[in-house]
Amino acid sequence: MSTRETPNVASGSASIPNRRQRVLKHFAEFLQHLRRRWPLYLPIIAVWCFAYTRLFIDPTPHLPLLFNLTPSLSYRIALLQHNPRPLRRGDFIVFSFAGEAQIHYPGLRGQPFFKIVRGLPGDTVTVAGRQVAVNGQNVGIAKTHAYDRRPLAPIAPTIIPPGHYYVQGTSPDSFDSRYRESGLVRTEQVISVVVPLF
Repeated sequence: MSTRETPNVASGSASIPNRRQRVLKHFAEFLQHLRRRWPLYLPIIAVWCFAYTRLFIDPTPHLPLLFNLTPSLSYRIALLQHNPRPLRRGDFIVFSFAGEAQIHYPGLRGQPFFKIVRGLPGDTVTVAGRQVAVNGQNVGIAKTHAYDRRPLAPIAPTIIPPGHYYVQGTSPDSFDSRYRESGLVRTEQVISVVVPLF
């Protein structure tokens, strides 16, 4: 019985170096392919590196231009202004997300959001059903569910405390202060006032 098992063990151990050689050979061929066609792969690698940096290392925009890829506002490009001043109603701002939704969606933590200031400290936020109003003026209806069918709760009625702002997009699908999972924005979350270009 041992004589039958010995060839199997030997052939099994011989196949491991063969498998390693095949893997190394394929990897070497792939590297040669990359070296010959690097101009094609460079933009792809750059985009992936940029996306990884934005998601996991530092999502704060550092360029003077902000590129908006979401439908929450109709503007696609805006100019960041880093001169600090008190926020006013109607200001377009970019802020670092810190709402409750980051518990379920960790990728949202610190991501820059582009919204309009609709409510200032001292303003009254009321909710009738799912209709949200600031100082009695309707600002939008809170949807019942997110795109992934997770339920969404409207913001609780409140008087906006000092150092907080109610922000909102123009799209009915915008994820903003209408929702408890997003909430009010604190002053320290605000990165910049922005000027929409187009």
